Amino acid sequence: MSFPLLTAVAAVPAVGAIATAALPAAKRTAAKWLALLFSLATFALALVVAFRFDPGAEGPFQLTESHAWISDFGVRYELGVDGIAVALIALTTLLIPFVILAGWHDADPLEEATPNRRWRPTQGFFALILAVEAMVVLSFEATDVFLFYLFFEAMLIPMYFLIGGFGDRAGAGGEEQAASRRSYAAVKFLLYNLVGGLIMLAAVIGLYAVTADQLGTGTFSLQQIVEARAAGKLDIATGTERLLFLGFFFAFAVKAPLWPLHTWLPGAMGESTSPVAVLITAVVDKVGTFAMLRFCLQLFPEASSWATPVILVLALISVLYGALLAVAQRDIKRLIAYASISHFGFIIMGIFAMTSQGQGGATLYMVNHGISTAALMLVAGFLISRRGSRLIADFGGVQKVAPVLAGTFLVGGLATLSLPGLAPFVSEFLVLVGTFSRYPVIGIIATLGIVLAALYVLVLYQRTMTGPVKAEVKTMPDLRVRELVVVAPLIVLLLFLGVYPKPLTDLVNPAVDHTLSVVDKKDPKPPVQVDAVPGGGRGGHAVHDQDVEAAK
Repeated sequence: MSFPLLTAVAAVPAVGAIATAALPAAKRTAAKWLALLFSLATFALALVVAFRFDPGAEGPFQLTESHAWISDFGVRYELGVDGIAVALIALTTLLIPFVILAGWHDADPLEEATPNRRWRPTQGFFALILAVEAMVVLSFEATDVFLFYLFFEAMLIPMYFLIGGFGDRAGAGGEEQAASRRSYAAVKFLLYNLVGGLIMLAAVIGLYAVTADQLGTGTFSLQQIVEARAAGKLDIATGTERLLFLGFFFAFAVKAPLWPLHTWLPGAMGESTSPVAVLITAVVDKVGTFAMLRFCLQLFPEASSWATPVILVLALISVLYGALLAVAQRDIKRLIAYASISHFGFIIMGIFAMTSQGQGGATLYMVNHGISTAALMLVAGFLISRRGSRLIADFGGVQKVAPVLAGTFLVGGLATLSLPGLAPFVSEFLVLVGTFSRYPVIGIIATLGIVLAALYVLVLYQRTMTGPVKAEVKTMPDLRVRELVVVAPLIVLLLFLGVYPKPLTDLVNPAVDHTLSVVDKKDPKPPVQVDAVPGGGRGGHAVHDQDVEAAK
């Protein structure tokens, strides 16, 4: 029996969460180092998964594990990864150690514990981060729909406590007002995602009923359902398929988030600590867009094609709406949150363009957006903690007193606006090309998002980093060693993947091709070149055989 590698990648952070939470209240430093150690061990296992994965192998999933779980209801413990899942697992496990290092002091208690007060905020903070990591990794690995649903919903619990219990201390007003804002943001996050999850649960049950009716035995296995549809054994009625698709898509659109289901994100990111904000947008939200590729498109191919025009319009609105609101923000963290809404619009647009360039670019965008947003948000967090304010107007002239901080902030911002040479440019370019080849009007209008991104990023940098040095900024220290350890690897990755994205494209392209084959979509053919020749038929034009072959 082979070693259950995929289970191990999720089990290590889960064990780490339990071990960290069990430490005594006085062992705060030990809790931090223990959490960091478990996160690094998880990343090492994720690298083993990446090296053992063969992009050229046959079959949709590799390193599979399958065990009976709730046999009476067709639920199995089934795990497997394709290239897209491997890339996102690598991203998740890479970012968690940086999240832990960046939040090293974010959960330190404001007063020492007493015999009557044994609350352990530090241990709880880092244990919750590891718990989220375990559930996100299992969501990327699960190939049983019900198993995926469990972890898709379960990750809401630790995220709720991270937002509501360990929020930002730099907001306006006293601690009581800050606690009220955190509570409101956490409850809104939970309610939005719970409603989406409950609607998805109804669709999951409906899918089981359909398979039980047509296959004789109900199943939640993604691969079994896809194979049964391909063999003609499972034929879901058009109306039923569309209703099931909408149930799944609604939950994923809330998580992603897609306009108009996005309103929970700015508050959740704004009231969280910066490391938790990274956890939300760079890790947890990716589960929504990943699930659109894995479950919506593969389980419901006809309904996906049917809903594509409306989804593309919603994605386009997200691109422009998020960017416009980012321009208008006065709060640094909310600006980054609205920028992320715009970027998720690009990702969803690429997914539903139904082209290899679009879906390949969307997958790359998930990875590159995670890295660039982590870099920008974490540096912004260091900046905010020094000044004690999130308001853009409270900064000015930072580059003169903290040039390294300003320089890393600039690189993170330039990556956010997809500057050529940095990683997000490649993915955004592919998304636009893939969208334009099938939906040219949508692709053309979406390019306005690039212009708006340049506006909000450069204005943010100008107002915070340049100009006269404000009195409150004069004594601001530059990045410390721990902070440089957090930021420097992310900057290096942005540069490396910006000039050499081939390792990622080679990894994800076979999975993209498989998804398109399930949906029965092919890339649009280029127009056939028609040359003018004397006597070539009507109008004197003829199509040469070599032109036809070239077009094919």
